[in-house]
This record gives sequence, C-alpha cells and structure tokens, in this order.
Amino acid sequence: MDTAFTEHRTREPESGLATIVTDFSADQRAFRNVSWGKAMMWIFLLSDTFIFGTFLIGYMTARMSTAEPWPNASEVFALEIAGQHLPLILIAIMTFVLISSSGTMAMAVNYGYRRQRRPTAALLVVTALLGAAFVGMQAFEWTKLISEGVRPWGNPWGAAQFGSAFFMITGFHGTHVTIGVIFLLIVARKVIRGDFDHGRPGFFTGRKGRYEAVEIMGLYWHFVDLVWVFIFAFFYLW
Repeated sequence: MDTAFTEHRTREPESGLATIVTDFSADQRAFRNVSWGKAMMWIFLLSDTFIFGTFLIGYMTARMSTAEPWPNASEVFALEIAGQHLPLILIAIMTFVLISSSGTMAMAVNYGYRRQRRPTAALLVVTALLGAAFVGMQAFEWTKLISEGVRPWGNPWGAAQFGSAFFMITGFHGTHVTIGVIFLLIVARKVIRGDFDHGRPGFFTGRKGRYEAVEIMGLYWHFVDLVWVFIFAFFYLW
C-alpha cells in the first residue's frame, strides 16, 4: 500500500489538453442526472446548429459575391391589403406567431413540472396550432413567390441565387416546424391520457411521474424559434 501511495504522490500532474479530457471524463456531477433523451436532444440541436449555420453562411457568401443586385426583401415579400402596400407584413405576423408559440411552450413545460395534465396538454395543443399557422403562412408565401416566377435557379428581380437560398433555408426550417407540430400533438395526447402519470409503456413515454418528454419538446421548439430569429434578421431584414 505504501508503494502505491508513493507512486500516486510522485506521478506528475497532467497538463494541456489531457487535463481537459480528464476533467470531462471524470465529471460525474455534471452528467450523472441527465437522461439519455435530454442528452440526445442537446446533441441533435448542436448538430442542427451547424447545419443552419452553414446554410446562413452560404447564403451570406452568395449574396456578397454575386455581381447582380440582390432582390429587395421589402418589395419581394410585400402584400397589397385594402389598396395599401405593406412590406414584410406577412413575415412580421409569422414571426409574432412563432415567438408567441415559444411562450405557450414555456408555460406547458412549467405546468408539466407541476404534473398538471389538462393545462399542460392544452398549452401543447395551442403551441401546435400556432406552429401549424406558421407553416400555413409559409406555404402561402411559397405559393405567392412561385406564382410570381421565383425558382431555385432564377427570379424576375435580380440575383439567381435568391431563389435557391430562400427555398433551401425556409424549407429546411419549415420542415423542422412541421415535425415539431406532429410531435407536440403526440406528446399532448400522451399527457391527456395520463401516460406519464401511470408509466404506461410506449413510445416517448419515459418513467412514471416524469413529464420529461414535455421538457425535451420544449428544447426542440425553442431552438426552432431561435433559428427563425436569425433567418428573419439575416434573410428578410438585411
């Protein structure tokens, strides 16, 4: 025992990158109580951040390097309502709806912590309806631009890259919102049936008495909302 103790004391301390690796691999306090579902969602969101970041960087690179003028977003996304020319009015409404859904999602997570089934399920359904409204307005936006001649390879107003950047970025984000709406309704159904209270076996249920699935959905939904803020700022306002 004395020999082992002496070897332990005489061992030279690690330095540099090895110290960071050792700290992370031995830090049980930070990861012991994190469930697999929540950890996997964070990993997924991190990978998705790189994908959306790549799309936005590619869009900005194409916009700054093109020799043709970039279409004016205030004109492209304007609507005529009651004879009034309203720039970006639809985009403003879409943003308001999606940000509002982030608030209802936060309230659903709060009620989930309290294990109150009815308000949790109701707020999840409201969040899903707001998300569906957002997707519906985005479909209207796509239909309008396609009818005006916007294609991935060209458009009537300027740089051809505008169409490909628009359809790629908003389409990828809209797909995320659509998937989120579907899973919100699935989780809401499980909440109202009492699956989380009774520990009923099934997909996305978790342990008895735990509403963790609601929190995981909240992480995903807040991420989708945050990504839209960057899309709104860089694509529509720039």
